[in-house]
Amino acid sequence: MLAELGASLCLAMVLLDSAPGIQAMEGVKCGGVLSAPSGNFSSPNFPSLYPYNTECSWLIVVAEGSSVLLTFQAFDLEYHDTCGFDFLEIYNGASGDKGNLLGRFCGQVPPPPFTSSWHVMSVIFHSDKHVASRGFSAGYQKDVCGGVLTGLSGVLSSPEYPNNYPNNVECHWLIRASGHAAVKLVFVDFQVEGSEKCMYDYVAVLGAPGPTHGHHYCGRTRPPTLVSLGHELQVVFKSDFNIGGRGFKAHYFSGECQEVFTAVRGNFSSPQYPGSYPNNIRCHWTIRLPPGYRVKVFILDLGLEEPNSLTRTCDFDHLAAFDGASEEAQLLGKWCGHHLPPPVTSRHNQLLFLLHTDHSTSGRGFSVAYIGVVPMNVSCSRTDFQILISAQALAPLERTKVYLGSRSCAAQEVGSNFRIQARFDTCGTESQRRNNTSVIVSVLYIDFSAAGHEDIHEYEVLCEPRRKEASVNLLSGSHWLGPYAATAEHLQEAPSGDEAEVLEGPGSMVAQDTSDIVFLGLCILAGVLMIIAIVVLMLL
Repeated sequence: MLAELGASLCLAMVLLDSAPGIQAMEGVKCGGVLSAPSGNFSSPNFPSLYPYNTECSWLIVVAEGSSVLLTFQAFDLEYHDTCGFDFLEIYNGASGDKGNLLGRFCGQVPPPPFTSSWHVMSVIFHSDKHVASRGFSAGYQKDVCGGVLTGLSGVLSSPEYPNNYPNNVECHWLIRASGHAAVKLVFVDFQVEGSEKCMYDYVAVLGAPGPTHGHHYCGRTRPPTLVSLGHELQVVFKSDFNIGGRGFKAHYFSGECQEVFTAVRGNFSSPQYPGSYPNNIRCHWTIRLPPGYRVKVFILDLGLEEPNSLTRTCDFDHLAAFDGASEEAQLLGKWCGHHLPPPVTSRHNQLLFLLHTDHSTSGRGFSVAYIGVVPMNVSCSRTDFQILISAQALAPLERTKVYLGSRSCAAQEVGSNFRIQARFDTCGTESQRRNNTSVIVSVLYIDFSAAGHEDIHEYEVLCEPRRKEASVNLLSGSHWLGPYAATAEHLQEAPSGDEAEVLEGPGSMVAQDTSDIVFLGLCILAGVLMIIAIVVLMLL
């Protein structure tokens, strides 16, 4: 791939212009592949005026596993509000991938230092047919610490990681998200000289919640996941004159690559969906619902790089789901290609989605819908329904927001549960035939509406009286489930053993099926009356 990119050396032709004092040039060559550990490059003719109608492309390639630091010594391009005339573009990777664009610059304010998240960086210089300036001069070097990180995601590590870091080093990284988005920082390895109050070697994170919005870390314990208060997060690494360690490695996520969802239902998709997603990114989406919920996720569209042709595993671009808030939680599934997987459900109230892409081949990405599933215990007899739901799962809803058929059949609060017990001739129940079987059907409503926004979840509650078997399926809101909208069975929830134990704890009331007792009692009574009648007839 690098050989192919290196062959795309840009040749620009400059046309003669009638402006006085400007000598037009033809056959100007610029750009190229820069593969040395460090170097310098500049616009054509620098420090003289650059030519018109010029396009130059530099591809900086250092050793794999390294990063590139780009700095500017001089900068003077024609100014425009949106840099629509003459401009310089910087890419975190190959320039053909617009998702890796770090910024477009013009005017006389030099770009800040940029650090790539991998070993490739591209720089594009463009000039139009009017107004020339002095241009720019830039330098680059590999494996330095510090810089401004503005990509959707990336990696930062101590110098020479995973080998021991050098003494007397001080590095400053500024991670900046676009717009008003937050920055998430996750440490995957950490070994820094330990001391009380981290006075010697340390990693400081500024801009996250905490004492004076700053934290200092040292020793061998990985820092917690940190999320910025604003759109910037500063990371400082400092070592003293002796005693070192392996250092640290951390992933950062920003913008549309780092989102946390707390609503009971929602949708999200890969960056730039349905356009091609950027290469070389790592994105986190966290779904965090109130305690008691489980998260059910539906992948509505999937267009990622195909699996490895040899192993048939997702070794390249892939989407993964974890049953918790971190990548250390249990893996629920890992997908690539175009085949839609079945829905997945968390065991707890949090679920993490991860998108990983490599340096080549992209697709349209993915689209996901999720809903918070309320664990419930639904049972029935030959005469009535009983529904038990943990009140914790629906906090802070009032019992009147949970009802069967109509609001007149609202739940009662019994201990730590909401309980509905209703006879089949009440609460909007009706008899139907499904698959040649007589069933009793009603609708359970859970009203999450707030602040004028209506959000009522509807569950179909179904009972087969002869077998005394009950089930529940989600009905409302299925229009956003795409290919799953036509089959409510995909949302059927049966409580697990531990949930059933919770729902049937000391504070709850368990329904008793009295219909069989009444039936047996009538049979016995009829038998006794028959015997009495026979005895009376014999006596007569």
